[in-house]
Amino acid sequence: ATVSEPAQKCCTENIQPFLASILEELMGPVSSGFTEVRSLFDKEVHEIIQDFQKTNDITKLKENMDQLMNLPFNSVKMEPCYLKVNLLQELLQDLKSRFKVYHIDFVIQRTQNFMQELMENAVYTFEQLFSPNRQADTVKVATTIEKVKLRVLK
Repeated sequence: ATVSEPAQKCCTENIQPFLASILEELMGPVSSGFTEVRSLFDKEVHEIIQDFQKTNDITKLKENMDQLMNLPFNSVKMEPCYLKVNLLQELLQDLKSRFKVYHIDFVIQRTQNFMQELMENAVYTFEQLFSPNRQADTVKVATTIEKVKLRVLK
């Protein structure tokens, strides 16, 4: 009871007025990281479509699909996404001194984990909606892949 009123006053005066601007500032790198995940997925599926249109090879398509399923675990391809979030390091340093925010690395790591999880969900959903085994007409495969990609990106 003795601490409640001073703590509430401190939060109201020293933290609450800054919350909206802090959130806005932090969301920049987070949003750009998730946008990069979306772009990477789009680019990878687009390459699968291009490759299939050149070859019409269902076996090669299955190999490409297997590679797509491993995309969330491909650190080289996911690295540009993760780098976008590393900008939080600089932004959180200022917060650390002003508001005693600790565990900056944990915030960045969790954000990157969510990005990987988002990619896992995207490729899993893509796999569920499109299976090369169910495609009887190779003429429609590229169109089907594009439709499924757009559905997943929504």
